[in-house]
Amino acid sequence: MQLANHLPTEFNDATFRANPYPVYAQLRKSAPVHRMNAIFGRPAYVITRYEDVVSALKDPRFSNDYRLNPAGGDLSSSWWMPRVFTILQEGMLTNDDPIHQRQRNLVHLAFTPKRIEKITTRIEEVTQSLLDKAEKKNTIDLIQDFALPLPLTIISDLMGVPEKDRHGFYQAVNPFLESITGNPLRMLAQIPNANRLMRFFERMIALRRADPQDDLITALVQAEQAGDRLSQDELLSMIFLLLLAGHETTVNLIGNGTLALLEFPEQRHLLHQQPELIDRAVEELLRYANPVEHGTNRFLTEEVALHGVTMPKQSAVLLMLASANRDDAAFEQADQLILQRSPNRHISFGLGIHYCLGAPLARLEGKLALSALVQRFPNIALTIRPDQVPWRTAVAVRGVKSLPVRLK
Repeated sequence: MQLANHLPTEFNDATFRANPYPVYAQLRKSAPVHRMNAIFGRPAYVITRYEDVVSALKDPRFSNDYRLNPAGGDLSSSWWMPRVFTILQEGMLTNDDPIHQRQRNLVHLAFTPKRIEKITTRIEEVTQSLLDKAEKKNTIDLIQDFALPLPLTIISDLMGVPEKDRHGFYQAVNPFLESITGNPLRMLAQIPNANRLMRFFERMIALRRADPQDDLITALVQAEQAGDRLSQDELLSMIFLLLLAGHETTVNLIGNGTLALLEFPEQRHLLHQQPELIDRAVEELLRYANPVEHGTNRFLTEEVALHGVTMPKQSAVLLMLASANRDDAAFEQADQLILQRSPNRHISFGLGIHYCLGAPLARLEGKLALSALVQRFPNIALTIRPDQVPWRTAVAVRGVKSLPVRLK
């Protein structure tokens, strides 16, 4: 199959998902701006080189707001559009400045140093509890037994989800998060589930307005700057976004990061012997293991020419963070895991105004979880071959579906 057809037709292919990096390397070399299948009926392009992706992330011509483009139109107000989809368009991911800056300023008011300190203690407690349970079984699925429940518990704590509601909440959240990073048909199938989550959050907002608590939903409800507050739909959109940002990246960082440490045992042993390396290690695992494949779809507000390719106005563009993070032009020995790498200017959380809101929480959870795992189980090993590890089919994020390991 020729390269020109490889990426569009095999984007969800299991072989490609397991190891997309050789294709990315070929694209960076011979087609750094690559035409792919249309998105929302528009011409679509993939950009793969580090320098180009960094530049585009900071370029206002690469807009997050698809509603600015008449080719796609603003479908959010259509009579047939489910309300939950309309609400998801009210958040920071699909707005540019000045709306984006206003929302981000208000959300930042909710993340106080005291709240972060409280989260740190709770992450340590949940991590140790999960590892205690895992140790009794010895052979576990690291995703189901550790990487998934840790961030889900923490985000539930942050939001103040009552204990009695958590089982149902967990059952609704996982398939919803899987759907919004997958294909459109899967997302459509999750509309009833998404509606249940939306109604749950509406009840939580109403409860916190009437009876404020020391939780994130209360903080978002009360966040005010110069008399400005988030609207009801903005609150709902922000809660959905925080759920995604505070959960999805962390699951993949822990899962992909553990797999990378298993693939490079000398680096895992180094981290066990020098636990003070954990901060650098997490940055390198973010670069090498790429929990996010590409950022939100961008749409061109004007024609852009790059490397001899002219991308028309209103084109959709995918900025491949995973490819940029493995670019040899930006990182020496880019396909090697080097925990002591410094400097490390990876772009796993993006750049510019849309830098990932959940980055500090993902870093904190990844640091505490991976450090505890390596120190407690230095001889952790896969129970299957690396090429048998199943990968999720979602293309916006990159994560292993399961990771069977033996702890001792």
